[in-house]
Amino acid sequence: MSNMNISRRGFLKGASASAGALAISSIVPLPASASANISDRGYVITAGRMGILKAKVEDGKLVETTNALPQSVVNHLQSTGPSQVYTKARVKYPMVRKGFLENPENPTGVRGKDEYVRVSWEKALELAHEQHMRIRNTYGPEAIYAGSYGWRSSGVLHDARTLLQRYMALAGGYVGYLGDYSTGAAQVIMPYVVGSIEVYEQQTTYPVVMENSEVVVLWGMNPINTLEIAWTAADSQGLEFFHQLKKSGKTVIAIDPIRSETINFFGDNAQWIAPNPMTDVALAMGIAHTLVKNKKHDETFLKKYTQGFEQFNQYLQGDSDGIVKDSAWAENITGVPAKQIEVLADIFSKNRTMLMAGWGIQRQQFGEQRHWMITTLAAMLGQIGLPGGGFGFSYHYSNGGNPARDAGVLPAMTATIDENFTAGLNVGGVVNAFPVARIVEAMENPGKEYQHNGQTRTFPHVRMLWTSGGANFTQHQDTNRLVKAWNKLDVVVINEIYWTAAAKHADIVFPITTSFERNDMTMVGDYSNQFISPMKQAVEAEGESKSDFEVFASLSEHLFKGGRRVYTEDREEMDWLRDFYKKAQKGGRNARVPMPNFTKFWEANEYLEMKWNEEAAKFVRFADFRKDPVLNPLGTPSGKIEIYSKTLESYGLKDCPAHPTWLEPTEYTGSAKEGELQLMTAHSAYRLHSQFNYADIRKEYAIANKEPILINENDAQKRGIKTGDVVRVFNQRGQVLAGASVTDGIKQGSVCIHEGAWPDFDPKLGICRNGGPNVLTLDIPTSRLANGCAANSALVKVEKWVGDQLETEAFNPPKGV
Repeated sequence: MSNMNISRRGFLKGASASAGALAISSIVPLPASASANISDRGYVITAGRMGILKAKVEDGKLVETTNALPQSVVNHLQSTGPSQVYTKARVKYPMVRKGFLENPENPTGVRGKDEYVRVSWEKALELAHEQHMRIRNTYGPEAIYAGSYGWRSSGVLHDARTLLQRYMALAGGYVGYLGDYSTGAAQVIMPYVVGSIEVYEQQTTYPVVMENSEVVVLWGMNPINTLEIAWTAADSQGLEFFHQLKKSGKTVIAIDPIRSETINFFGDNAQWIAPNPMTDVALAMGIAHTLVKNKKHDETFLKKYTQGFEQFNQYLQGDSDGIVKDSAWAENITGVPAKQIEVLADIFSKNRTMLMAGWGIQRQQFGEQRHWMITTLAAMLGQIGLPGGGFGFSYHYSNGGNPARDAGVLPAMTATIDENFTAGLNVGGVVNAFPVARIVEAMENPGKEYQHNGQTRTFPHVRMLWTSGGANFTQHQDTNRLVKAWNKLDVVVINEIYWTAAAKHADIVFPITTSFERNDMTMVGDYSNQFISPMKQAVEAEGESKSDFEVFASLSEHLFKGGRRVYTEDREEMDWLRDFYKKAQKGGRNARVPMPNFTKFWEANEYLEMKWNEEAAKFVRFADFRKDPVLNPLGTPSGKIEIYSKTLESYGLKDCPAHPTWLEPTEYTGSAKEGELQLMTAHSAYRLHSQFNYADIRKEYAIANKEPILINENDAQKRGIKTGDVVRVFNQRGQVLAGASVTDGIKQGSVCIHEGAWPDFDPKLGICRNGGPNVLTLDIPTSRLANGCAANSALVKVEKWVGDQLETEAFNPPKGV
């Protein structure tokens, strides 16, 4: 659908007919009875990020994984099970880099180019222990970074990151991390604005939105893509909600430079607005100025529930800097016509409007301003705390609007060992931590002071890095800079399932099982706790791979005699699962949720559904605050929504002022030189970040066996590029090869390479043959408030590739394997 010349009438088609037409009962989730006798069909019930799965095994091999829950929208990531287990990219045996094995204290060779040598488990464990102790005893725990980060496999026991930190705590402490790549900017700024991080909070529920919202705005979010997965396991209800929303006739407005899977899903049932990338603050300010100009802002709400609107409005009117932030100003920056901006203001103010915003808009330079400004706009509309109105920052993540159930909730493995087992031992914890997206800066500048969230902190001198359950080389920006910093480390150890780029740059590599090769359990639904699912071992482990639990338990025995018993608290895999279940069962009894005993649950090969709670289904975020802001204050200094923060003012940060501010990015459309295009790195619909990049599903999207680059048809024509061409994408930080996908579904002047493609550098040319976008992105902090990642901040040039054909080798094992 075109994003130009949209009238107010076009926006409101069907809105009046749908307002309040759907009762809460109309969005009660699809029935998901566990009485389907799934076990009779020859399947093993398990689960993953993408939901509860039926795993089909034939002759000891996993041949199929499919969804176990009813669904209206197909989740194609659920089919990836066999590819996860059987791929040439698997690490099957303990491996050590040759130059490191020959002389661990003064190794030869270069990480990323050296070959590997297969060793026994005994040798690998002994070597890792010796080098760990050498670094620890010489330099102390501040020299060891164990802040393993990433979307490790689901499960309450086999949590790779926690198991690593549990081992490091037993060894005496380690360096950890702060924040995350997903919401680094928003989770820090929002406590100053509303007293909570918001990005991981329960949202006004889907039923309430369906009953009360007249206009739903999808601002920089792509839920049909991102709701395929969850942090625990997806409960499928988010996709069902958007399926129902599409049918409801409500007005849906999507603000996104890309015609995403979600916009295609809604089709004619949504209106698409395509601003220039990185200009969301300017767009929101243009709408805000129009509200004030037309006296459509809610002055009563602003006076009662917010602080600092007067100062912000002075900025909006240009009183403080001489620049009026009106719709014409916003048009010049965003590329959205002023008339459209004014229509948006009119629509928002006259209807119960829910502003749903994603996280990609804050993974940019000055990302803190995006969610702050959207919250300010919602406050000006005066609908925060009303059913179906206000804002929400987690509707696209882990089914954030699915109502919480009455449930028995599974506990999970922790990094803290029971003190009954650690009496008299020198157990440590995190001795230093830095913002996770500043890992390269930390490695480059040991001992340097830096600002973070109003504090002066100091980077540790990291000499050893141990990671498990993450993918450093695909999640972090400016890959070439990362490689240089990484090679300064004395020792790199990695627990890994696959030969990722990070594994190929490690000294010691431990082969780890997939979730299909071990037993576990998981809650399903991060916010809803809708199900408990077993994660039953479906097949035997490939090669000599072991679980992280087993690896770290064995390493703990190297720390001291009896270390394994302490690490495991004298419990093995099934003992832990039984204990976790019993605790959940106790909670279930308190909530009057019947649950069978563990043996019956496990042998039944079925999932359990928790109890629907009618009151929880009516939850409205900020309703209590709106009802009585004195008795229910927010966690801000004023107890109100802070549009102007005196605390932030006291920090004196130029890159994060005291109220929402349009700060011009270093690299964006407005600063582009001739031939430069704005690069976006959105989530792919075909993988979970870097997971499944190697999988068979790759055949559905790869172009010339490379990551696609979406390019506007006018930009492509100027460069002589057609769909299917291999193109070179480059800037001062690096270069990649990608497969061209020419489309009218992306804003002219911008391109998109989806994040998560494995880096794959040609040894002669230094070009990434697989299209890894972080080779091109800026490794800068969002600001010195949050120090989040700015992965969507980069300008690139694109040209048709005329060099030799370079085959992608990202998924091939390294030399010696």
